[in-house]
This record gives sequence, structure tokens and C-alpha cells, in this order.
Amino acid sequence: MKPTNSIFTGLETTVFERMSRLAMEHKAINLGQGFPDVDGPQDVRQVAADTLLEGPNQYPPMLGVPALRQAVADNNKRFYDLDVDWQTEVLVTSGATEALADSIFALVEPGDEVILIEPLYDCYLSLVKRAGATPVFVEVIPPSWELREGELRKAFSSKTKAILLNNPMNPSAKVFSKDELQLIADLCLEFDCYAICDEVYEHIVFSDEKHKPLMTLPGMRDRCIRIGSAGKTFSLTGWKVGYITAAPNLLEPIAKAHQFVTFTTPPNLQKAVAYGLNKDDDYYASLESELKAKRDLISGPLEDMGFRVLPCEGTYFVTCDFAPLGFKGNDVEFCQKMVEEAGVAAVPISAFYGTKGPQTFVRFCFCKKDEVLNEALGRLQAWMGEMVVS
Repeated sequence: MKPTNSIFTGLETTVFERMSRLAMEHKAINLGQGFPDVDGPQDVRQVAADTLLEGPNQYPPMLGVPALRQAVADNNKRFYDLDVDWQTEVLVTSGATEALADSIFALVEPGDEVILIEPLYDCYLSLVKRAGATPVFVEVIPPSWELREGELRKAFSSKTKAILLNNPMNPSAKVFSKDELQLIADLCLEFDCYAICDEVYEHIVFSDEKHKPLMTLPGMRDRCIRIGSAGKTFSLTGWKVGYITAAPNLLEPIAKAHQFVTFTTPPNLQKAVAYGLNKDDDYYASLESELKAKRDLISGPLEDMGFRVLPCEGTYFVTCDFAPLGFKGNDVEFCQKMVEEAGVAAVPISAFYGTKGPQTFVRFCFCKKDEVLNEALGRLQAWMGEMVVS
């Protein structure tokens, strides 16, 4: 028989799904996949339920219901002082992954190059390849995850069509500095390319310096595609509601890609997210403070156990180096052993590389109930004691 598509045929199941299956098999606590273990605000869910019953439940506008597109535009102004025309510059998608796919397929062609910063969220590479482009990798190195100017500059060329920027960054929990953002902007302007900005963790930043979209920098307003996610902002990852902000000339082809990928997103969820985005500042402050407390809850004990805990400036995740523990295998083997023997699942950081990445780092997800995190820490402490004894 003729071969199927070479990009997706034989592609491994995502590492998050694999580790989740292992967690279920071994009745382990799953600190691997990045989703909260409690649902988001009840009032937001109530709006979704009421709207579902009240209807209509037919196709909403392809670009998204006006209330949500207006709310996205309002949030851009409220948090970042960006003036956005909701009618021509906002698109609602079925999750941020669809937003990424639409953006890449609309802007990138065979022969183009797309710069990817490693470690990278796992869908980026497959989508870039499926668009026919060549990925060009730039690595930020632990523990500081600094973006080095020389390495980044070498990645740009006349063939560069776009850079894909994840900020705040999963899995490194890095928030790019103002100087790093300026460097990226300068190079995009110099080489006349776009920036596809995955900013789904924009409201989960723990440093005093809040999130700064690349789109706000001089010259970048018309070059950036800014992607957000209700799943992360409202702890409703199963809803898969994302949104894109971009200049009209960029949004137009992205919307054409969207119309042939999902066409639209459930209208009741869109209206509920619109309600949620209009919540007052207290909601956003509490989201950040609650997750910061969970980061601190897990980081100290992991450090006490002997892990080297890397800085976590945002997102749901903390990255740890297990090299100080003396384990002889790689990160995949460590995670396998940990889920089987300790009953705790994490994700190997090497899974986030298109090249050969570091081999002694693992990612723990902390957006869980405190009692779940404490139970996981207890299991790990007991396991560490057994490892020392053995």
C-alpha cells in the first residue's frame, strides 16, 4: 500500500499521554500532564451551563462570538495597553494548539525556516514540519535558561519566515526578560519575519515584572501573532478555547486556515469565557498567588530531597535536575522508575527537544490540590530513603 503521511506516521504518542497512562497503570499521582485537578470558577461554568440550555446551539460566527472577541480586545487594552479592533484583529479557536496550527499553516510555506527555542512544547515541531518548513533550533541552557544573543543571531537568515516564542515558557518556566524580548524584536525587524507568540500562561507569572507581550515592542504590532488560552487562565483545560490577536493582514489568512480546521468553537463556552475575561483584577491576582504558593510548597521539599530545583518564574511547572541524586540512567529511565517505584509521575525534559537535549532534568506539575502535592512529596521522600538504603 502507498505510505501514509510521513510527518505523523509513526510519531510517538505525546509524552504527556504516555506518562498519564503509566500513572493510571501504577496508581501513581500524576504530576506529569499540565492540568489542574479542580475545575475553574463556578460562575464561569454556570454561564456555560445556562447558555447551553438557553441556546442557540448552532454555528456561531466563524471568527467567534462578538462578546468574546470584544473581551479579548478589552483584555489587550486592560493589561498591555494594546489597542485592538475586535472585528478585524481577533479570532477565537478551539484551543491554543489549533491557534498555533492555523498560524503556522497560514504563514509558513515549503522552503521557509522557522526558529524554535528549545526546550519546546511538543506540537511545535510537527506543525512546522507539516507546513513544509525547516525548523532551526536555538537552545536555552539550564539552569538559567538564558537566551544567548550569538546563538539566536546565527539562527536567523534570509529564509527565516517566523520565530515561535513561548513566553512564559513551558517546560522551563522561564519568563523572557525585556532585553531578550528586545533582541528578538530587533532580529525580526532586521530579517523581516513574523513572531508567533504562544502566551497561554500570560496570567501565571510569579516575578514582580508582569508578562510583557512581544507585540507591545516598537515595530512588532504588525508582525506578531499573539495566542491566549482560556484553559490556562480559568483552569478549564478541557474546554479548548483559545484566541488570536493579530493585525488584519495576518488574521485574514489565519482565519482562512481556521475555517478548514475546526471552523468554530462551542458558542456556550465562548460566551462563558467572555464573562470570565471581564472578571475584576482580584481574580487574576488570586490565580497568580495560589499557584505561586503551590510552587513554593513543592520546591522546598524537592530541594531538601537532593534535587537541584531550577528557577520557576511562571507557568504550572517546576524543573528539577536529578543528577545530584546519583541516578545513573537518563531522564526517561528516571521517570519510569519513579512512577513504578515511588508512585509519582513526572515528565522527562528531553521530550521537549527536537535535538538531543539534557538528560538529567524532569518536570513536575504543581497545579494540583495541596493534599495531592503533599502526598506526592511523601511518596518521593519514602522512595528516596529506599534508594539510599539500597
